[in-house]
Amino acid sequence: MSTNHRFQLVDVFSEQPFSGNPLAVVFDADDLTTEQMLAITRWLNLSETAFLLTPDNPLADYRLRIFTLDREMPFAGHPTLGGCHAWLSGGGKPRDALEIIQECGAGLIPIRRNASTLAFAAPPLLRNGPVDEPALLEMARFLRIDRTAIVDAQWVDNGPGWMAVLLDSADAVLALEPQRDYPTRLDLGVVGPHPAGSDAAFELRAFLTDHHGAVREDPVTGSLNASVAQWLIASGRAVAPYFASQGNRLGRTGRIHVTADTAGAVWIGGTTITLFSGVSSF
Repeated sequence: MSTNHRFQLVDVFSEQPFSGNPLAVVFDADDLTTEQMLAITRWLNLSETAFLLTPDNPLADYRLRIFTLDREMPFAGHPTLGGCHAWLSGGGKPRDALEIIQECGAGLIPIRRNASTLAFAAPPLLRNGPVDEPALLEMARFLRIDRTAIVDAQWVDNGPGWMAVLLDSADAVLALEPQRDYPTRLDLGVVGPHPAGSDAAFELRAFLTDHHGAVREDPVTGSLNASVAQWLIASGRAVAPYFASQGNRLGRTGRIHVTADTAGAVWIGGTTITLFSGVSSF
């Protein structure tokens, strides 16, 4: 590895410091191999680490590679916002002052900014449609709930592999005590509505397996919120704009702003804050 890579630790979807989902962003990573990026990600032990590179596509402002503890992801939400925040705060100059174009494994992702937030356009789903009954029974067992507690379910995969399960209330989502491990890869989102008039319209939780098979809960998940929003809006269960809440069981207070433009595209926004920055010594 070469020396003098700048880095930032960014809090994403946070209304105040240390309340959202942390992301490590490594700058000028063109000289790092895939194996080196994965080694850095595992050492940091965050849900994801993002690496900024020179874009290959002439329409992009920068390129982002996103890693979890065991794999590279074509797209993920909080790395998209956190990576864009770091790129801008690190001196990046977009071609368009209002819309930044990120290149990643999922293609070109438009990102809009205003005075206080960044928002990305939800990418197309790679897989959608209903979940079959055997899979629903298995997810009910994993969540330690009765099958009848699942109101609906849908494949909402925009890169990570998400399956989404709808429960009847936010309280039911917050009460979940799922199994602590799972024998195969798991990328499960659970959503439930808050009572009318609440600060947030929906509560979400995201469960995934790490490279050891242990189940981790992600604090605030942009990709899941994006695909769940597409599902809820298309099915008439939600009307944009709305706020979603995530991370409460982990002591976080993540807030995700969901909007839709006149063309029907869903946008996922939130506040981003750099909490630490420096230069690597490796």
